[in-house]
Amino acid sequence: MVPPHDHDHDHDHDQDAPHTHEPGPLADASVRLAREADAPAVGIVQAIIMSQSYAAVLAPEAIAQFEPGTLASAWRRSLREPPTRDHRLLVACAGAQVVGFAAVGPSTDPDAADETAELIVLGVHPDARHQGHGSRLVNAVVDTARGSGRSELTAWLLESDLATRDFLGAAGLEPDGASRERVVSPAGDTRREVRFSAILTEP
Repeated sequence: MVPPHDHDHDHDHDQDAPHTHEPGPLADASVRLAREADAPAVGIVQAIIMSQSYAAVLAPEAIAQFEPGTLASAWRRSLREPPTRDHRLLVACAGAQVVGFAAVGPSTDPDAADETAELIVLGVHPDARHQGHGSRLVNAVVDTARGSGRSELTAWLLESDLATRDFLGAAGLEPDGASRERVVSPAGDTRREVRFSAILTEP
């Protein structure tokens, strides 16, 4: 379930009706498995998040490549044909509106054990943050990973993404010493990522 350009976004022009992200009542907040129809909304959220995350490290022409329609198409393909049976895309909703998403699957790191799952991407629309959507997504990812027999969870983050590092740290994931250079644009730009991990204890 990894869309183009590594850890982030997708959209489809055929369903690019404007999406508003005004938060709904917290009682309507939920997390569920994504459906193909969610791909445009996931792409919109991901494109916004990627543009913000890379604004300080990539040129504007590289940022412009984070295009919602392209991202949505990739998500739709991955929902139709997941890389493995354990890959899942989860969406956070405020009422009926998708405001965040997370993808989880088996880790492909060379040093990963068979029991290791990876949080491939996590994001919440800026207008819907600080309402618990991120925490609900992480909890759902952990439950999903446990349900597929995984006992460890890892996530790769931009070294410069202090906000997400703090968030995952508060959720119990800590840096495990691994790092890598990741290609983040079609032009071949790279940025350093660090890996966070946690052992999944039984609830």
